[in-house]
Amino acid sequence: MKALLNKLLVIAVVFTLSFTAASAQVVKWDSTYRPGKYVEQVAKFKADPKSKKDIVFLGNSITAGTDWAKLLDLPQAKNRGISGDITFGVLERLQDVIDGKPAKVFILIGINDISRNIPDSVILRNYKTMIARIRKGSKRTKIYFNTLLPVNAAFEKFKNHYGKDEHILWLNDEIRKFNAKNVTVIDLYPNFTDQDKHLKAELTKDGLHLIPAGYQVWADFLKKSGYLTDH
Repeated sequence: MKALLNKLLVIAVVFTLSFTAASAQVVKWDSTYRPGKYVEQVAKFKADPKSKKDIVFLGNSITAGTDWAKLLDLPQAKNRGISGDITFGVLERLQDVIDGKPAKVFILIGINDISRNIPDSVILRNYKTMIARIRKGSKRTKIYFNTLLPVNAAFEKFKNHYGKDEHILWLNDEIRKFNAKNVTVIDLYPNFTDQDKHLKAELTKDGLHLIPAGYQVWADFLKKSGYLTDH
């Protein structure tokens, strides 16, 4: 009887440990972009020739929405934005960027994470992981991290992205601290806010994405600040 009780106790302990381990697994969020299109876009990026002179713009649809080479008159600028992407998606495809050993990487990501209620702490952890991986895998690549842009709920199109200004503000405050980690922080946020701290209506088509005038503000800020020419 004692032997049976001991056996049952062992089984109970194993079950408890297995349940605890399963419960502790990190939840994985996937890109909001259509899976087929996402994989297709990643494959296209992988096939694109790479150079150590490349200037990579990495992010979601906000990054994807313009031709950076043309906008900045910079042939080596590469657009690596994918519509709907989140920090987890960027981490999954980051190695391809690292393998190219680009001169610079400009990162803007996180608003879709916020819209999907991914905790701010998790988003921040992913930011730091991106920085660490680039630092380790491509030591000469200069990292530029953009603060998140504001949104404008007056357009009523992307309701999951609106009403979460406190998350944008908190993450931007944390991003600004990256300056102490030898990362250049590009504080885009103030350049796009109106007097109510919303995305300027004249720079957006839907309260989230930019129109050409918005990208021009972005480009002018980059050029004026010297981020494209510093070494």
